[in-house]
Amino acid sequence: MVREAAFLELPNCRELTNDTVEVVVTTDIGPRILHYGFRGAENILGLCPPGAKVATELGDWRPIGGHRLWTAPEAIPRSYVPDSGPVRCEKLSDFAVRLVQPVEAPTGIQKEMTVTLDPAGAGVTVLHRITNKGAWGIEVAPWALTIMNGGGTVIIPQEPFRSHDDCLLPARPMVLWRYTDLSDPRFTLGPKYLRLRTDDSLAEPQKIGVADKQGWAAYLRQGTLFVKQFPYKDGQTYPDCGCNCESYTAGSFIELESLGPMRRLESGQSAEHTEEWHLFENVEIGDTEESLDRTMCGYIRGIKDVVCIGAAIAPPHEEKPC
Repeated sequence: MVREAAFLELPNCRELTNDTVEVVVTTDIGPRILHYGFRGAENILGLCPPGAKVATELGDWRPIGGHRLWTAPEAIPRSYVPDSGPVRCEKLSDFAVRLVQPVEAPTGIQKEMTVTLDPAGAGVTVLHRITNKGAWGIEVAPWALTIMNGGGTVIIPQEPFRSHDDCLLPARPMVLWRYTDLSDPRFTLGPKYLRLRTDDSLAEPQKIGVADKQGWAAYLRQGTLFVKQFPYKDGQTYPDCGCNCESYTAGSFIELESLGPMRRLESGQSAEHTEEWHLFENVEIGDTEESLDRTMCGYIRGIKDVVCIGAAIAPPHEEKPC
């Protein structure tokens, strides 16, 4: 059901619940999703200190926390237009709401987020839409950013292994920012997965991006596994040298991000980007990449339209359904 609730000293929120999970969105700012978790359990989304802000010539942008919608590529001040005003909320069903932001005066962009909770289980669908309400065309991509509760690890699948004899061409780009240091201990670069974890003692930021053609990325924290699905569209141009998946961390802060392809939006045109969210509890990954792979394959197997990494690493003649 959908009911009115207060959250984080924001009085005008909506809580979507079923027998398994709770999702909280707010109408006071945003559009934002502030909470996603099993009923009565911890929030897998991260929240920022109330005083946190980024000062720009357009005003102070407050990170708040949770899940938000931006436009890529990142730029100041365009990306940081303050979103601390109220949004319109439309109840679409007992398990779905649409949040519509007023048109951003500096950019002419309007952002929408439709949040649909599955009637049973932990699944959530988040549809992001950006519309150009300005007078001329713009080049942008929808960018879905999820701040995760600190203390965990982002898990991004590698492309399936193929021997040099079978495949000579590169499989995908891995993109590094000028401040990225791959020798940083928060990174684990394995043959099947890229991992980036938080560390309270390491305040220097790290970021990595990839063209994630496997259709998913995950975050594991204290036995709770968050998986988000998102598409990769062959032949499309993606922001940031070809990324549709990125992760950023600094101290206890960490984000798991997905991006749609770049689009030229003429006045009145929109672009959409959809994520499917899943949540699992009591997850153990062991101490090796092999045990991690077995665990992830087991959970990913149950999610439709997602490649199973465990099966994909076998040579082509040995490949079998997961």
